[in-house]
Amino acid sequence: MSSVFKNTIILQKSILIITENNTYLLMNWNNTLVDYQHYLKIERGLSKNSIDSYSNDVKKLIQYLIDNNISLTPISIGDEMIQQFIYHISKSVNARTQSRQISGLRNFFDYLIFEDYRKDNPTDLLESPKIGRKLPDTLSENEIEQIISQIDLSKPEGERNRAMLETLYGCGLRVSELINLKISDLFFEEGFIRVIGKGNKERFVPINLYTIKIINIYRNQIRTKIKIQKDFEDIIFLNRRGKILSRNMVFIFLKNLVLQAGIDKNVSPHTFRHSFATHLLENGADLRAIQQMLGHESITTTEIYMHLDKSYLKAVVEKFHPRKNS
Repeated sequence: MSSVFKNTIILQKSILIITENNTYLLMNWNNTLVDYQHYLKIERGLSKNSIDSYSNDVKKLIQYLIDNNISLTPISIGDEMIQQFIYHISKSVNARTQSRQISGLRNFFDYLIFEDYRKDNPTDLLESPKIGRKLPDTLSENEIEQIISQIDLSKPEGERNRAMLETLYGCGLRVSELINLKISDLFFEEGFIRVIGKGNKERFVPINLYTIKIINIYRNQIRTKIKIQKDFEDIIFLNRRGKILSRNMVFIFLKNLVLQAGIDKNVSPHTFRHSFATHLLENGADLRAIQQMLGHESITTTEIYMHLDKSYLKAVVEKFHPRKNS
């Protein structure tokens, strides 16, 4: 028997593993994936969208094995088969998607190592394709005003949509953070809102008086007239049925506003977050402070948001360099 199948017995699409404790563990792709999803939710504290993304990376590999009648398990699959799979998907996806797929699989097999199901990661020898850092479009202050001015405030959802866009831009939130924002997260007297970001991590973000004013108009004049469904009483931004908004709804109404404003840019809710960070830095804000407000673990992540013109960088050197007056 080959070393790959040492101490294992294959049962159809399942695998029976003899562990060091001489106990038996029944594992197949499906129940391994379920366990992995629980790990991402409980141990890593990831959002449903992130869990779905990681899961889809594994599901694509599973589908490839099924399509090609390959009887390999999460334990027995090796680097050659992973390379074969990546070569297969490289024919139909761009380098960025391919790199993300490799990263997703690497994370999955790291989990198997963490749980002592494997001793090695078959993706270790894979090299991700080189991709440039793609900087998203940013909006000028005038363009943001143009977009928001397209909102029809005569409709109930108009005040809500204005409050949402002002919060996106005023606080630099992710769309998932925005739709999950709660009334109990508002600390207006102190000038902050509490945000639950990636990995269920909490941060406090300053909020300006104008954004507070717009949110309060929506809360006091519109939200009070909505019949709020059970379990959504604390959610700020609600749909007309009194439930939490979907991410897709935010994308759709923003896309329509951009078209109405005649702005020829690829604008998404994330563009408002990016513009928030860029405008702060251009006006002299400290990069570390912006990092904290955005909820980035690494300053490197914050830096890729900042595609600043050379005139601003020149002004920074002229203002702060110790030899500026020499």
